[in-house]
Amino acid sequence: MARLGRETNTKHRIFSYLCAATVLSLLLVLYFGPDGRTSSTGIPVNAREILLQCDEIQALPGPLPGFSERKFSDRFVPGTKDVWIRNATIWTGRVDGLETIHGDLLLSGGLIKHIGPVTTANIEASENFEEIDVRGAWITPGIVDVHSHMGVESSPMLSGAVDGNSIQGTIRAWLRSLDGLNTHDESFHLAVSGGLTTSLILPGSANAIGGQAYAIKLRPTLERSPTAMLLEPPLDISGTASDYVGWKHMKHACGENPARVYGDTRMDSVWAWRDAYNTARKLKEKQDSYCASVRQSRWDNLSGAFPQDLQWQPLVDILRGKVKVQTHCYEAVDFDNFVRLSNEFKFPVAAFHHAHEAYLVPDVLKHAYGPTPAVAIFAAFSGYKREAYHSTSFAARLLDDEGIRSDHPAITSRFLLYEAQQVHHFGLPGHKALSSVTSTAAAVLGLNHRIGFIKLGYDADVVVWDRYPLALGATPQQVFIDGIPQLVDTNPRSGSLSQQPPKVPNYDLEAYDALKREGEPTLDTVSTITGRTIFTNVSNVWTRNNAGVSNIYNKFPCVIVEGGHIIEGATHEDCVSLATQSVDAVVDLNGGSIAPAIVAAGTSIGLQEIAGEVSTIDGVVFEPSDTDAPRAVLGTIPRAVDGLMYATRDAVLSYRAGVTTAVSAPSSSVGEYGLSASISTGVQHKLVQGAVVQADTAIYISLQHGTTPSISTRIASLRRLILGRTKGEAGSWFGMIALGLVRLVVRVDSADIIATLIDLKREVEAHTGAEMKLTVLGAAEAHILADELAAASVGVLVQPRSFPYAWDSRRILPGPPLSEMGQAAYLWSKNVTVGLIPQGIDDSTPSMTGWAARNLRWDAGWVASQSNLSMEDALALVSTNVDALLGVIVKPADADLVATSGGDLLSFEGKVVAVISPRRSLVDLF
Repeated sequence: MARLGRETNTKHRIFSYLCAATVLSLLLVLYFGPDGRTSSTGIPVNAREILLQCDEIQALPGPLPGFSERKFSDRFVPGTKDVWIRNATIWTGRVDGLETIHGDLLLSGGLIKHIGPVTTANIEASENFEEIDVRGAWITPGIVDVHSHMGVESSPMLSGAVDGNSIQGTIRAWLRSLDGLNTHDESFHLAVSGGLTTSLILPGSANAIGGQAYAIKLRPTLERSPTAMLLEPPLDISGTASDYVGWKHMKHACGENPARVYGDTRMDSVWAWRDAYNTARKLKEKQDSYCASVRQSRWDNLSGAFPQDLQWQPLVDILRGKVKVQTHCYEAVDFDNFVRLSNEFKFPVAAFHHAHEAYLVPDVLKHAYGPTPAVAIFAAFSGYKREAYHSTSFAARLLDDEGIRSDHPAITSRFLLYEAQQVHHFGLPGHKALSSVTSTAAAVLGLNHRIGFIKLGYDADVVVWDRYPLALGATPQQVFIDGIPQLVDTNPRSGSLSQQPPKVPNYDLEAYDALKREGEPTLDTVSTITGRTIFTNVSNVWTRNNAGVSNIYNKFPCVIVEGGHIIEGATHEDCVSLATQSVDAVVDLNGGSIAPAIVAAGTSIGLQEIAGEVSTIDGVVFEPSDTDAPRAVLGTIPRAVDGLMYATRDAVLSYRAGVTTAVSAPSSSVGEYGLSASISTGVQHKLVQGAVVQADTAIYISLQHGTTPSISTRIASLRRLILGRTKGEAGSWFGMIALGLVRLVVRVDSADIIATLIDLKREVEAHTGAEMKLTVLGAAEAHILADELAAASVGVLVQPRSFPYAWDSRRILPGPPLSEMGQAAYLWSKNVTVGLIPQGIDDSTPSMTGWAARNLRWDAGWVASQSNLSMEDALALVSTNVDALLGVIVKPADADLVATSGGDLLSFEGKVVAVISPRRSLVDLF
């Protein structure tokens, strides 16, 4: 089989086969004539092949002796330059992730050849090498993703390129993700730009057993085939002897996913597993009995050929220990079911994926057959369905306390390291956070003999970072896969960026409280102060003003708050004096700061509890273009304020992360439609003072290709509404858009549709003589029209990290290292008013982004860290600009503030400890 760069020098493996064949020939020559026909003893002609087959079914995966002594990688591409990386800070992954070496690294022959001091003597044999001085920059092993659907679930999403799930039945162990891998997928090069070098490509989770998964290197090959990307192909794929026997992987899924597709209950799924494994066990027993007779030369006991079944052999291989079992499971009942299954049929479980409730039942995981499974969890993605309701950001730390390894599948593989950064912030030690996406992940895949570490003889998959890898915004300056640089025209740099680990907060109390409450957040533990609060050891105070955000206080380490209002002009002496008098609370910020509270936009916070449960959401509204809308709603316009829900999971978690208001609009079948409302995230119900910040803020619509009716039809409808040619309540509200009295917010990604909206704005303004206020939300391709947007005074709300989720968003501005700036920074540089919306799992579903609102603080910090934005500008991206772009009017003096200890609001060092709310006349302490 063609295999780009696969080394042919596998003499030790071939020699072992030749020896076995010679011995068999000598033993069987008594029974066979020179023509190979069966002798009178009754031994079959193919006895030699049968013996080899019986040996093969017992062979376990892994490298053969001598693998670590190889001179070239089996994936080495002839002509590749050696690379001498000088003056690096090398995190090796060794010594439980605690080893860091300052020195050099030599990559040669697709392998790591030298670590530490490298001299010219080490490269004398090289005729072609490149020398790179990284000036102290950090180097880590390549990032390893144990849970990816790249290539089988397409980016951008196209209906003709979705091969992740079979809908032909509950059990599909015989299917292979390799057979549906699309090498043209946009995800591959984007993932590499995030430092990713290896991914396990899994089938989806629609089946109780979805099929076989394969580990691939993300380096593009000249052969251009999926097979050429395989890291260690199993024998049934490679078809040839090699210097290893590659692991196979099998995807299982528990709970709701199979039930949603097939109507199966958990009882159905567990029975389907047991029935399938029982079938496999019977086949295994037949094979073992057959081979026992062969090895004892009892050929007369054989009945027919070797027992084979192509359909069930993959499960037989699990029972033989040849396959890593990767299982999508969320809840305690699912873990318990699968652990019992593993013990009934005696096979180990490599990892439970998603595993939201794993932290609640560590002892159950420890009862699994064989070694305790690892868990592959999200850092923050949670609450989107009932199975994910009890998740917590402290899960990785709590599992580590129980000695259970964790690794992190991400929403978007490119930013897998960001998942590790977040769990480090919430308490997982730094070396274990880095290991979770390198060495631990490699071990879960059975590949820690060649990837996941920087060791001599390991694959030359390494990443040079622009700053300490767990620092916010850390970006690869170069990525090597098999010793081949993957990023073009990049220059590793250091010195200007921090190379020091962040000093993360202590969350001991919060972690154990989350465990006690089983992940359910609450406002009950918030201490409310209506009198006087003094904040000490304050490094900076940023507040809103009419122009945005400014720093008003960076000299005195003390701030006095009365009834939710900062007492301006108070001196340090005032603080000392008042602290000895009547004061309700003194809060030491330990060098932290006070900053404007964050505003969440583009989510359904306040209109839903669990996105996947219809009984917990406001519901779907009808749009003007809906032909099946009931007569009762014709001419009306839905208002979010009428359907508000408070103290929801996303609202409470957002509030505790400094997001004190959310602006949400009613959901339609294609996005949003209706009047949005600005609400407080930190109150129990609608009648509390300040619960509704502004009842009606803007009118939302959504315009995405692929919806019904057509874009042209919907633009025509929008034109008719705005120009006052429609009667009723909706006509009145849209008429106010024409007069510039109400802002129009359009969820749209395509630059072509945005251009049409700019034209429509000009048409309306020419008709009315008033300035139409327009904001585009999502706007993945807005950078293409940056100058035109600025000229037309059209504001933009975008996600902090671009990704081509859909065809409308395929022309992204990817950001460093693939482009000089990301989209938000680029639009800002072009004088476009820009704000940030949460980074969800896609760019068009507000119902699936509420969980991400609590990360907006770091989203703004990320954008600032990769551009030249000031702290004031970065804070405006998630506060004043968002309100302005959504029609929310807040007096600067009434705007909420957030106090953080240990660092500022936009950093991993800062911990949110208080909300200062002038509009509610109080301080909430966490």
